[in-house]
Amino acid sequence: MKIFRTEEYIRFINPTPGEAHRPEILKAADGAKDMGGMFGLLVPGSQVPYHYHKIRESVLIIISGEGVEVIEGKEFAVKAGDILFIPAGEKHAIINRSEQDLRYLEFFTRPPVGADFVEVK
Repeated sequence: MKIFRTEEYIRFINPTPGEAHRPEILKAADGAKDMGGMFGLLVPGSQVPYHYHKIRESVLIIISGEGVEVIEGKEFAVKAGDILFIPAGEKHAIINRSEQDLRYLEFFTRPPVGADFVEVK
């Protein structure tokens, strides 16, 4: 078992000031066979590129700040406390247009082989 304490990620000091920071927080070494996880810290003005995953499904838990989730070209405001489910194949991006950091935890299914991140231009 691994416990993720949101307050630790809310207080986390960005080791790359002024840049987004997205480390993996749930790995095979933790005993996770079919899942992965990451901590997302988007500084003001940053974003994750518009993309989709062929197989991966994700759950994002917004733990602090606010931003915009773009889903299939439509924008949705997101804020601390919101939980998003993103199915495989759905084009999406998360954008921080605010003046504060946007922080989230993301848990996802792992594809059977390799990465399946497909950027949409």
